[in-house]
Order: sequence, then structure tokens, then C-alpha cells
Amino acid sequence: MQITFLGTSSGVPTRSRNVSSVALRLTERGEVWLFDCGEGTQHQLLRSDLKIGRIRRIFITHMHGDHVFGLMGLLASIGLAGNPDRIDIYGPPQLEDYLQACARYSHTHLSYPIRIHKHHPGVIYEDDDYLVSCERLDHRVTAYGYRVVEKDRPGRFDVERAKTLGIPPGPLYGQLKQGGRVTLADGREIDGRQLCGPPQPGRKFVYCTDTIYCENAVKLASGADVLVHEATFSHCDADMAEQRLHATSTMAAQVALGAGVDKLLMTHFSPRYAPGNDIGLEDLLAEARAIFPNTDLAYDFFCYNVPKPQAVALSR
Repeated sequence: MQITFLGTSSGVPTRSRNVSSVALRLTERGEVWLFDCGEGTQHQLLRSDLKIGRIRRIFITHMHGDHVFGLMGLLASIGLAGNPDRIDIYGPPQLEDYLQACARYSHTHLSYPIRIHKHHPGVIYEDDDYLVSCERLDHRVTAYGYRVVEKDRPGRFDVERAKTLGIPPGPLYGQLKQGGRVTLADGREIDGRQLCGPPQPGRKFVYCTDTIYCENAVKLASGADVLVHEATFSHCDADMAEQRLHATSTMAAQVALGAGVDKLLMTHFSPRYAPGNDIGLEDLLAEARAIFPNTDLAYDFFCYNVPKPQAVALSR
């Protein structure tokens, strides 16, 4: 699981930062999931080592242009790169009307199917390996944050021990690998947990923007391995943050602290903190680290590999 930042500026792009987009590469299954798609995102993808033909799911937080203006162009280019079976898009109720209008007035005809899923609090996607949920945040328009959970996986199956116990290879191994119980032909009952190592905990990634500090962000980020949270403003500009319903660096750090996350990556910075100004991004970093030390600033094309949590041995 690898995070790539494709845009880390708020509102408008700068010479060094594009507007919002974050890619989550699921290396185990060869897919890319995209979170927000500001203008120019497809150009950022071309400058990265990500393949747009790998994109399978796109999650839009809200309908402000710096989070959605690049979506229609990207969808059109994906078709030219090789048609996927389908792309699933998650976002506000207005997203479907927006895409239909873009397609109609630009005479764009996608060569592959898309399916649009409207926001609702709670679980919005689940398969055998991943679960995605969202919660309402606190912004000027309806906005949601996302939580991606990689499901726990069974520990390593001890094949040699299974052979020693006289368990015949085949379907029984599959049941035992999942920690189930099986009864052998001689009447012995085998507990699969005795043949498996500690379960491998799944990783948890949370993405919160745009929002001021809110309890739903803390709820969403609870126990996450990494939290990507907006930090549009310095604590010195807290009044402006309150007016515009954006977070300060200290608010992002308070969310991380309250949620007990392992790592905070801040993004969505106002251009007012560009190099040479009275307050710079290094000041925002210092503000956040005073509350939550394990904080870093994201920048365009920064990649972060989400570490695998340590397995915890089960009591027998």
C-alpha cells in the first residue's frame, strides 16, 4: 500500500504544487485508487510512475473545483489508455449531474462503463481484501472523508507440521489456513489456529479534506496507520480558518492525536505560505509537531509506503 501525492496546494495551483489529488497504490492487486481529482491531475499522473490504466476507483470528497475539475479529462484519457472493465466513482449526489453535463457539452463518449456511487455515512465499498467507509466533515459545502481498511490476513500456515499430524493435503488445508476446525477420518479434531502463525493485521489509510477540526474526522481516523489531513492555514491564521471552514496545522495535529494514529501527513496548503513569506510551511510543520511529533509535510510526487503493522500472537 503506497500513497502518492499528485497535488498538495489548496484552491489554486502554484509553480511547485498542483491542486488536490492523492493516489493509493494497492501493490498486491495492481490497482490504483484515486482520492480527489483537481485540474491537471492527469498531467501529474504522467509525471509520476503511476499508470492511469490501473485506476479502478475514484473517491471525490466534495464538489469544489480544486477537487473535481480534472475528473472528466482523466476519464476521457483512461479510455484512450486501454479500456478498463469498469471504473467506480464515489462522491456527492451532484457528481453524477456534473459528469453528465461535462460529457454532453464536450461531446465526450466514454468507451467503458462507469458507475457512480453517492455518498452516505458508513461503509460504501467492501470486498474480500478491503473495506472503505466515509463520514461527513465540516466544510462550506457537503464534504466527506474516507477510511480504507485492509482486512486482517491469516498467519503463515505451517505445512510441515500439518504433514506431521497426518493431515492430507487438499481442501482441508484451505479450511485450516483460515483458522477453522476440521475433523479427520480417524476422528481427531484439528484447530487451524494451532497451525497458523500470528494473524497479519491490515493497514488503515484515512483521507480528510476539506474540513475544519471536527469529531467525525477523529472518528474516521481512529487507530489509522496514516492520516492524510488538510492543513490549509497556520495556527496564526486560525480566524481565517474558522471563517472558511478549513483546518490549521494544529487542528490537523489535534485530530491525529485524538485518533491515536501512527503518522500524520499534512497537505492542501495555502499559497500564502510560499517560500519567502513571513510564515512558511516549516512553521506549520513546527506547529503540528508541537502537538503530534510524528508529522510530515506532503509535497507533489512524495510517496509514502504504509508500513505493515506487527503481527500479534494469539493466546492458545
